[in-house]
Amino acid sequence: MALNKEIVIKEALKLLNEVGIEGVSLRALAKRLGVKAPTLYWHVKSKAALKNEMTEHILQPVVDSLPNRNVDQSWQEWLIHVLNQLRKALLSYTDGARVVAGAHISLNMSYVMEKAIRTLLTAGVSLRESRLIVLTSVHYTLGHVIEEQTPPDTKMNENFDMERFAKDHPTIVAAIEEYFNSGRTADDIFNDGLRLIIKEKN
Repeated sequence: MALNKEIVIKEALKLLNEVGIEGVSLRALAKRLGVKAPTLYWHVKSKAALKNEMTEHILQPVVDSLPNRNVDQSWQEWLIHVLNQLRKALLSYTDGARVVAGAHISLNMSYVMEKAIRTLLTAGVSLRESRLIVLTSVHYTLGHVIEEQTPPDTKMNENFDMERFAKDHPTIVAAIEEYFNSGRTADDIFNDGLRLIIKEKN
């Protein structure tokens, strides 16, 4: 089968899922594809270009499923739905959020943000506030997923004195227990954070 950009990107994403972003390099990808590095450069000129192409692929499902806001739907509810789709797309690949956050420019992300800003505008939000709400909520989503996709250091956990931490930071511990003891989940904490950003009324 002749090598083309689609094959290169799909193989890069498979490599990403296996070894994470730190293990994805043009050299490793060329070896995996059984080609010399110069052959690969015909399709991707640099690791930055590769990361951009991977980003477009990761975000394509968000673009493909991006809905219009229903007339009986608040813009806040619509935006929360879109950002949940973004989070889902990022979580579908190992280090997906780090790949997207590190991309220099993404036409798919630009498409999502353009539609989001325009949707808020049509709902009566000012241009400046629309942009800031969308930008902040996208940054929040990327940061949240990066944290979700960063595994804890097992050695640090083994040496962590939870009893002493609870004694020194009782308010933090009480807040965490209050939140999760009421049955809330990791999905809830993501959405509750979004609601603070967009000021959705309960």
